[in-house]
Amino acid sequence: MTSYANSTQAVSEPAWNKRSNAWYDHKGKHWPARAEAWLDRKGKGAWVVATVLGFIFFWPVGLALLIYMIWSKDMFAKKRISSRAMRTTFHSSGNTAFDAYKADTLRRLQEEQDSFENFLERLREAKDKNEFDQFMDERARKAKDPEPADAEVDQTSGQ
Repeated sequence: MTSYANSTQAVSEPAWNKRSNAWYDHKGKHWPARAEAWLDRKGKGAWVVATVLGFIFFWPVGLALLIYMIWSKDMFAKKRISSRAMRTTFHSSGNTAFDAYKADTLRRLQEEQDSFENFLERLREAKDKNEFDQFMDERARKAKDPEPADAEVDQTSGQ
């Protein structure tokens, strides 16, 4: 005959494992990691909505989400490629001719994007140089034709 301690231990052990496993999904992720992955799949708008709702219902949760978004995520990064786009871009179709055509097209588009970004950078630099040259010309003009000190006094006194 088994003792009471042995029988309750046998019953409570699976229940304890069930409760501790409730924190994990079938892939072994904690619920916060699952929530983060879900929000990432929905996009930046979902993060903003979650933060606003956090502030509405319990402000420390909203503050924690805001801090998390700013410091640990690349919330404000300009070039962010989703994992879905990466999978569809680099996923092989099984047809080697199509895959070669796709790779060539993607390479050509990347080269065009790089050359356009270089063009925009040169355009910005030319604009900056033009504005700086204009500033230096105005400064040089003022240095050549200094207004007499008496004219400044007359203008301020109204005479």
